Amino acid sequence: MKKTVIIGASVNPERYAFKAAQMLLKFGHEICLFGLRAGQVNDIPIQTSLTHCEEVDTVTLYVSEKNQAEYIPFILTLKPKRVIFNPGTESEHFQNICEENGIEAAEACTLVLLSTGQY
Repeated sequence: MKKTVIIGASVNPERYAFKAAQMLLKFGHEICLFGLRAGQVNDIPIQTSLTHCEEVDTVTLYVSEKNQAEYIPFILTLKPKRVIFNPGTESEHFQNICEENGIEAAEACTLVLLSTGQY
């Protein structure tokens, strides 16, 4: 299974980041959660400080382009295979940085990828 980091994690069940965390767990993926507010999703803590997460396959973004800058250096240190830019998070600047560092930049929806077996 693919270890996934969720940037913009939330305990609010109405948020897509929460739904993605639930669905990733349902499909057997390990997750690391980072967000502005502490909390838990299925007993997995949401980290409010950027702590390292080992062997990351995918980073899925749930923060707007204007709020991504502080996460870019952190994400690059994780050395993920891909970064998913969910709807509303698209960033040509960050996508170019990903590609320059050998990271696949995918404009996609994590929920759709999971539900259609393309994750």
